[in-house]
Amino acid sequence: MVEKKFQTSVLTSGSKGNSILIRTEKTNILLDAGLSGKKIIFALQSVGIDEHKIDAIVISHEHNDHISAAGILCRKLNIPLYITTLTYSVCRHKLKNIPAGVCHFSNGKTFKIGDIEIRAFQSSHDVVDGSNFTFKKENCEKKLAVATDVGFPSNLMVTQMKNATTVIMESNHDVKMLLNGQYPPQLKQRIKGKQGHLSNEQAVEIIAKIIHPKMRNLVLAHLSEENNCPQKAEKLMQNYLRSINHNLELIVATQHKATKLLQI
Repeated sequence: MVEKKFQTSVLTSGSKGNSILIRTEKTNILLDAGLSGKKIIFALQSVGIDEHKIDAIVISHEHNDHISAAGILCRKLNIPLYITTLTYSVCRHKLKNIPAGVCHFSNGKTFKIGDIEIRAFQSSHDVVDGSNFTFKKENCEKKLAVATDVGFPSNLMVTQMKNATTVIMESNHDVKMLLNGQYPPQLKQRIKGKQGHLSNEQAVEIIAKIIHPKMRNLVLAHLSEENNCPQKAEKLMQNYLRSINHNLELIVATQHKATKLLQI
């Protein structure tokens, strides 16, 4: 039996910009748009997606590395923007006019775009109303969970991410690199605090709580260029996966190249 299309690609990930594609045969969504419009369009084209096929942009929170091209792309492609009311209130001046409309969702609730069902849940981060998400396709058991810009591994997040077949998980920093690095003490405390970012070790801790035999893809995302390196994040997670004899596909997302299209 041929598997129907339910795919994702991390187009770009890191402190300079973030954007994720989620798609089916009928629907194409961007989660965040934190690079220039041109770079996001180039990333889409690099995985074979025509930007004019994008149906909507969903925003997780108001930081520039998640919204910088959202308004531009919504106007260029004449597509709606999905965002919480509080988040919109603090960044509408940056987003500017959205001719196709602004649609508000709420954390703890489910909404639909085309044939994709989206569950938003609260993220612990230093923003007004941060969201993480799960994505499911109509009449399909597959599930994508996305958790980035997370201060700590909450019970809520672990519960929402259970049974995901593909996970995009923050693995932001190596604790030793962060503590020994050049960031000022206040910024170091913010990153490692409960409204900051997940370390490599915390990413492993979360995966250990939600992994199951049908999980097929794990993408490590939002790596710090200053306080982490892809090899460290990948090695720590791969060591854990080997210890439990799980052979899912492990990918480290980067700032400069989109991941391949993954079948969720």
